[in-house]
Amino acid sequence: MDAAVDAWVPGPFGLDALKGSTVRARRAVLAVAHHVTAATRLADVMPLLETDLRVAVAYTAAPASANTGGLDAHLRDLGGLVLPWRQAISTRWDLVVAAGHGMLEKLHGPVMTVSHGIGPGKLLPRYGGSGPTAARPVSGLIRERLVVGGRVVPSSIVLAHDRHLEMLRRECPEARPVAFAGGDPCLDRLVASLPYRNFYRRELGVRPGRRLVFVSSTWNEDSLLGRYPDLLLRVASALSRDRYQIVAALHPNVWSFHGKRQVLAWNAECRRLGVRLFPPEEGWRAGLVAADVLLGDHGSVTCYGAAIGVPVLLGTFPEDAVAPGSHVAGLGAFAPRVDWDRPLAPQLEEAAHAFPGRVHAAMRDAISSRPGEAAHLIRGEMYRLLRLRDRDRPPDVEPVPLPLTAFPRAA
Repeated sequence: MDAAVDAWVPGPFGLDALKGSTVRARRAVLAVAHHVTAATRLADVMPLLETDLRVAVAYTAAPASANTGGLDAHLRDLGGLVLPWRQAISTRWDLVVAAGHGMLEKLHGPVMTVSHGIGPGKLLPRYGGSGPTAARPVSGLIRERLVVGGRVVPSSIVLAHDRHLEMLRRECPEARPVAFAGGDPCLDRLVASLPYRNFYRRELGVRPGRRLVFVSSTWNEDSLLGRYPDLLLRVASALSRDRYQIVAALHPNVWSFHGKRQVLAWNAECRRLGVRLFPPEEGWRAGLVAADVLLGDHGSVTCYGAAIGVPVLLGTFPEDAVAPGSHVAGLGAFAPRVDWDRPLAPQLEEAAHAFPGRVHAAMRDAISSRPGEAAHLIRGEMYRLLRLRDRDRPPDVEPVPLPLTAFPRAA
């Protein structure tokens, strides 16, 4: 992180909480981000508390991931009070909220975790080494991260679907009693944004008669970008600019691990051809609402697109990386696959007619069993853990922001 490990940040928490306080909050809450992806989910969740005068919220970055590049700067850009990790683990909190796992056992206070993506649907990538292979756990439900030193770390685990609770029971039965189905706040915001689709399209400059193609890749070598490093240039070269406009979202881990300058440089040529790259923090959700068709892989963005009615064409789909019986596996069962030896444009048009409304509805139902309720359920759980009375006014489900920050074409 940018701050030195001994650069203590004064604020309304710890032993000196009252010394400089103007508004004396009754509870101190810590939001823990493990990477930029987790930070973006916290940005959906923490506003449910931050407007309450009884609550003071601070942020920290947990040094538990290989993909922390840009995280500290992003947290500071959010405008929150950001603490160094050493201070965070030396302070007692009334509530800790995290959208990831790892090192949470070092924190002092009840921990609530939420999913940072679309929920458990992938298998943990197998590590290299000389030992024998073993079964891989489902990402997000890894027992070794949920149970540390003979104790379940979270006091509450928010999962989006009842089916995820059964998956947790199989993967880590000790944690099942503290888990509940609380819906998916990202999906709820996407659905709330659908009436504003034309606003997003105008903001992206989609002219009448052009179709907006959304290209999405998750991270790791089995992703669409991992399989085809020239992905965006390949798509841009295959589609007429008179007929198609292309926007793209790469997983935040791609940006964190390789760096923003490198990712933009690698894609300079396709940007000159008109491809707009969304930054890792935000913008992709507005682009998804605006899209006519999505070219993706087994990542969360592809699933969200299918759930809100965007026809999907899979550029790659590694079956062995997907948890059997999951919503991601369901996506792979019905979405058509790209034949890279054929022209791309006809395949995109064919995909647009391959998805009846019932397929999109089934995908939406497979992601969340509490549609439209995530903000209410998650906020209620946070107040329960804080031992405070929830507010009477129900939380608003805000549409996603306009895509103002998409990287324009390269010079």
